[in-house]
Order: sequence, then structure tokens, then C-alpha cells
Amino acid sequence: MTAVTDEDPGNGTAETGERKEGEAPAKDAGRWDDGLIARRAAAVDVRSDDPGTGDSRTDSRAGSPTGSPTGSPADDGSVDSADSADLTASASASAEGDVRPQVEAYGPPGGPLPTRLDALRELVGLSRARLDRDTLAEAGRVLDEAAARQRLSSRHTVVAVAGATGSGKSTLFNALAGAQISDTGLRRPTTSQPIACSWTDGAAGLLDRLAIPGRLRRRPHPGPIAFDEALQGLVLVDLPDHDSAATAHRDQVDRVLALVDAVIWVVDPEKYADAALHERYLRPLAGHAEVTFVVLNQVDRLPGEAADLVLDDLRRLLDEDGMAVGEHGEPGATVMSLSALTGDGVPELREMVGRFVQDRTAATRRLSADVDAAAARLRPVYVAEGRPGLGERAREEFTDRLAEAVGAAAAGQAAEREWRRNAGRACGTPWLRLWRWYESRGLPGSLDRMGQALAPPEEEPTARQRVEQAVRIVADGAAHGLPAPWAQAVREAAFHGAKGLPEALDELAAQGGAGAGSAKASGTSGGTGRAGRAKGRGPATGVALAGRPAKPPRPKWWPAAVLAQVSMTLLQVFGGLWLLGQIVGVLEPGLVTPALIMLAGVVGGPLVEWSCAAAIRGPARRYGQDAERRLREAAAGCGRARVLDPVSAELVRYREVRERYAAVTEFSTTGQ
Repeated sequence: MTAVTDEDPGNGTAETGERKEGEAPAKDAGRWDDGLIARRAAAVDVRSDDPGTGDSRTDSRAGSPTGSPTGSPADDGSVDSADSADLTASASASAEGDVRPQVEAYGPPGGPLPTRLDALRELVGLSRARLDRDTLAEAGRVLDEAAARQRLSSRHTVVAVAGATGSGKSTLFNALAGAQISDTGLRRPTTSQPIACSWTDGAAGLLDRLAIPGRLRRRPHPGPIAFDEALQGLVLVDLPDHDSAATAHRDQVDRVLALVDAVIWVVDPEKYADAALHERYLRPLAGHAEVTFVVLNQVDRLPGEAADLVLDDLRRLLDEDGMAVGEHGEPGATVMSLSALTGDGVPELREMVGRFVQDRTAATRRLSADVDAAAARLRPVYVAEGRPGLGERAREEFTDRLAEAVGAAAAGQAAEREWRRNAGRACGTPWLRLWRWYESRGLPGSLDRMGQALAPPEEEPTARQRVEQAVRIVADGAAHGLPAPWAQAVREAAFHGAKGLPEALDELAAQGGAGAGSAKASGTSGGTGRAGRAKGRGPATGVALAGRPAKPPRPKWWPAAVLAQVSMTLLQVFGGLWLLGQIVGVLEPGLVTPALIMLAGVVGGPLVEWSCAAAIRGPARRYGQDAERRLREAAAGCGRARVLDPVSAELVRYREVRERYAAVTEFSTTGQ
């Protein structure tokens, strides 16, 4: 490759990495910030305040401004990351008069990633009260890492080189960097700690995030590779072996892989199908295909067409892992073969990495893939089967069950009977009223006493069990199809609100239980507990619910009916006295007239009562229906406030988080 020239804007001269004797070094040519002596030399150059004289540095290790350390472990001339970053930034800014920050804040213009991150943050916030911490841990980690990455440079792309023992990843790392930076050899494991090579300044924050110490930070040797414009902004990291026998090495690999922008997986013909690689890394990271390179190394060891066969088999394994392979312009992982030892295929890989770096979207793609992976893990706790909720039919059925438990139908029937009884008392004949008074005393042989003696006693828990069953049915119906945490939240809301529901319904039944005594006598449930027993002491006098009077109202035509009944009774009495007077001889004989008068009273009384009974049938039924409706509405309101409203609130919360989850997955790049 030919060297890429850097032009000096100050004098218009070009520099190719070499300079003539006595010629002033270009300020930007190959500046590097690793090495204590070089930093001190840069500081001396700044303090000299004579950038144009081309003063020479006396330390041979510093060389020229374009020089760089050899990168070998023996050449350990570096400082801690904090000191090196501060010193380099201040030196370069003072020397060149450039006050621009060395690190650009990460802020991709537009794009769906900020919207998805905001939606994920809201999703986690809304779900903390319903989901356990372990379930939201991965989403929280993604948010933290995204925030940390967004605060760092957007001009740099961190690419890790990972592989198994003996795969040649360190050799490939050195080949890409154009220098012997990472140790290679037969001793295993050769790489014990991550080593970084940065092509440009400003990557200190990214390397601090990776916890790579300053002594393991390198710069490429001056030359065509170091000045390649396509590689400017690349931070290459050589990782320890992912299958190392040392647990600490594997932990470092897992830690760094979670933080880098992209990864180059190096496999060899012997271990490319290793289950540890595919099951632990490639399969879980299948959604990160767009930031993944899979390189088959050591193809120089394969004869003939064996390299193509192994490469095809590698693509097949990646397809089984669920990782898309980028072919024919489609997005996906880059798969290729090369030999890091002979250099065959390395320039092609370097060129692809350069285009990848200059695209400046690796960090965004990585964060988007992380969001996709977190959303995929959260899918079971957010995506419901079907359309759960509380429909009108479920609400009506719940109201019907509560009305049945509270005895609304029995109360309506009792109210209707009470209306009829009052009408009979007001409009009936005196002799019938006298008989009913006799029955109401509960004397032996009366029909009421006989009915109470024959009626089986009602079991007290029956109505309470009906309420509990109604709550359980409506809760199960509302939670059907919901993910387990939200279904549990719906059931808990329903059962918590139903704790005092039977007692509240008891009070309603006690207030509106007209004729509860008669209902119990006929074996019909008239209450849900203590109130039902209280109502069983005697017949109720009416419906006293929602401001209704305690006794049924008296129609306006009742006085006329009472007057007619009194007239019929007077006719009977008058005719009877007339006949009696004739019998005893006080009055003149004449049986026809008094007999007709008495017969008119005897026949007219029942006729008036029958007419009144026919007239009160409609109003009595309407009064009973009104009593049933009022008690039913009261029970429905109580059930709605205690059970349906809390359940609806939980369903609304679920719909909110479901909308947030949809916003997180709306612009998914992996189809998850």
C-alpha cells in the first residue's frame, strides 16, 4: 500500500512519514500519546514556543513527532491513561493553537435510536412496580452503557479482535496494525490482557471505559497503515482467548465484548465449529450481525479448494446460529478467509474495516442491536396472547353474579309482594283483613309458621362464596392471555379490592332487602352474611335504598277504593241489621229489600277487592322491578369501585407499557 500524505495547512508542504534533515516536522503527522518520554518531549516542544525552528529532541526513543514506540513489551515507555490523555490534549492544543475538543460528544443526528432509548427508559420506569429487578437488569444495563457511550467520542470506532487459543488473532491484530504490538508465540495463552491500538487522538475515554491501562495502549508505526485515512478513528483491541483455561481471561473477554462497537471473530480450520464459540458467543450475539466480522484464518494450511469448503460450512453454522450473513449487498455479518501469517487477504480485511470505520455508525448499530436483544428478552413479559381486557359482556356477567349474590331478584319479588300486601290491606274486605291479622300473629296452625317450619335453613357461606367466585371469574377473564407478571397484578388488584366486598354488599342488602324474611322462608338467598341473618328476623317493610321510602307509596285511587269497600261493608251491616230487626219483630216483614242490600254488600266487597288486585298488578310489578334495579345498580357500583376499576387501572398500565414496548421494537434492525 502507498503512504497517505498529510498536508500541512501552514506551509502547504506534504509529508509522507519521512522528512529531510533540517526540515521542521509537521505538527499533525502521526502524533501519538503513549509513552512518557514522548509526552515530555511534546511538552518541551510547546514550552520552546518556536515551532518553526525544527528543534531536534535528544531522546532516541522519542525520535521525531512522527515516531512511535515499537509496541513490544520491552518498550514500556507509557503512563497512566488519565495523565497521558491530559498531557497530550494540552500539548497539542497549545502547540497548534487549536482549541477544539479532542473528543466529540456522541450525538448521532436524528435516527430512531434516541427514540428507542427513551421508550426503553420509560418502559423500565413503568415496569419497576410490576416486574422483578432481575427481569429488568439487562434493559437497565443497556441504558447505562448507551448513556456512557453517548458521552464519549463519535469519531472513534472500537473494534475488538477475539478468538480461541491458537487461532492467530494476535497475529492478525499485528497485521492490521502493521506492527508487532501484541505478543505471538507457541506459549498459551499468549494474550493475558486486552491491548489497544489507536490510530488517532481522543480515544482515552473509550479506553478508560474498557479499563485498558495506559501501559497497554499503543499507536501504529509510522507508515502507510498509520496514515491511512480510512483507518483514522479506529481503536483496535486484542482480547485474551475466549476459551482460555484461566477464568479471569474469559471474564475479561465477556466484559470487553459488551462494550466495544464491533468485533472481529478469528477462527481457524480446526476450531471454527467449536461449540463453546457458537453457543456462548455467536448464537447469543446473532442480532449483532451488522457489527460482526467472522474471519477464517490460517487458510494457508488448507490444500486446494478446502478453504472454500470450510468457509461454506462456517456460513452454514452461522445460519444455524441465527446470524445473518451479509451477501449481495444485504446487511449482516462479514465472513471471509485469510492468512494473517502470510498476509493473504489482510489488505482486503483492512479495507473493509476502513469503510466500516468511516461510516461512523458502528456505535449506533451496536446500541441498536443491544436494544433489540434486551427487547427480545423482555418479550415474554410484555407481549400478550390475544386481546385481554374487560369487555362489556364480562362486566355484565360480573354484575349479574353480584346481583344474584346480594339477592336483587328476591328483593324485587319481595317488594312486589309487599306492594300487593299493602294494597290488599287497604282495599280488602274487613273480614279478610281480620283473617290476615290472625295469620300475622303467628299462631299455631298459621300458614307462615308452617312455611317457616318446612323451609330448609340456608347455609350462610353460600352468598359469600358467590361473591368470591364472581371476583375470581372476572379476574381470570381479564388476565387471560396476559404475560404472567401482569396477569398476577390483575388478579392481585381484583382480590385486594374484593376483601371488603361481601360486607359492603351485606349493607346494601340490609338497606334494600325488601321481604328478606319471605325470601329466606322460600329458600332464596337474600344476603351475603350477617345482614342476611338480620333480614331473616321478620318481613321487611319496604325498600329503603337510594332515598326510597321505607314503605311502598299509596296510589291516589286507594282512598276511593277504601271508600267503596267501606260502603260495601256498611251495606252488609245495614242489610243484616234490617233482616235482624224483621226477625225479632221490630221492623215490618219484607225480606227482599234487606236481602238485596246485604247481598249487594257481600258481592260488592270481593268485587272491589278483585278490581283493586287487577289494578295493582302492573304498579306492583314495576315497583318490584324498580327495587331490583336499584339494588342491582348499587351492587354493580360497589363491585365496580372495588374490583372493576382496580382491574381496569392495571390493564391501562399494561397497555401503556405495551405501547412503550412497541416503540422500542418499532425500528428494530434485527427483526426481533
